[in-house]
Amino acid sequence: MEKAIIGKKVGMTQIFDEAGKVIPVTVIEAGPCTVVQKKTEEKDGYNAVQLGYEDVAEKKLTKPELGHLKKAGEARKKTLKEFKLANCDALNVGDEVKADVFAEGDRVDVTGISKGHGYQGVIKRHGAARLKETHGSGPVHRHAGSMGSSTDPSRIFKGKIGAGQMGNEQVTVLNLDVVKVDTELGLIAVRGAIPGPKGGIVYLRNSVINVKEKGTAAAISVNPQKASARVNPQKASARNK
Repeated sequence: MEKAIIGKKVGMTQIFDEAGKVIPVTVIEAGPCTVVQKKTEEKDGYNAVQLGYEDVAEKKLTKPELGHLKKAGEARKKTLKEFKLANCDALNVGDEVKADVFAEGDRVDVTGISKGHGYQGVIKRHGAARLKETHGSGPVHRHAGSMGSSTDPSRIFKGKIGAGQMGNEQVTVLNLDVVKVDTELGLIAVRGAIPGPKGGIVYLRNSVINVKEKGTAAAISVNPQKASARVNPQKASARNK
């Protein structure tokens, strides 16, 4: 079953598992979200649901936004996000999605807007080396330096490292473990770090990565050439015995 929810990053902490090992986790205040719109294959060409998160006063919404949200009842939501889910038929406009849609052991992909660092140079933005400050480097020891462009090709190729805007872009972290779900407080703890500052909006959904458990039948090789010497007599180690 595909699942998705909108939340807010609370911050990072650590919890202990049953073996006493420390697990670094990020706490997310997930939901409650309201299904604001439902798109179907017949009308829109694809199946999806639009979720709304975080209540907001009507005076802070435009008339088009207010008219769109009134179709979902009394929901006045600040953040809207559309999710293409395989089981959209199970959700209807006005339904509420809470943190208990996920459970411990689930794997999720978390999307958020990374922290903005403004306009930065090549050292901080790309990890470039700086010039020595002993002999004649002048006030340009943190500059990018010559780009090496001559008569041919007489231009800088795209992708060359340089100074510019750093951060403040959409980032998705794949395949994080859901360590704990607190249904009363509406909190989800995922293993590891996720993009964005504290209080930033994040989107959770099922991971697109299919992880195969070790030791299963699918992970065992059936190639006889890779069998051990005790089983495969063609191996040199078996013939020399």
